[in-house]
Amino acid sequence: MNNKVSIHQKINEILIEEFEVDEEVINPDASLKESLDLDSLDYVDLVVIIESNFGVKLVEADFAEMVTFQDFYDVVDRKIAAKN
Repeated sequence: MNNKVSIHQKINEILIEEFEVDEEVINPDASLKESLDLDSLDYVDLVVIIESNFGVKLVEADFAEMVTFQDFYDVVDRKIAAKN
């Protein structure tokens, strides 16, 4: 299994466990905002959880480019690659 796939699976697990997202709504092309229905505090929690799991920090500008789950994966992948 390649590293990106394992990162995406871990992100999905986090969303399911921490934010009680139904696994069925997690689809690369699905709208992140509509599917997750997160409020501003949830986004803060998401930033903290991503940082603690992957060692990268998401900033407000990152969320502006995250429309779909795939966008979310791509931002995290890019930040991890830049860190390494």
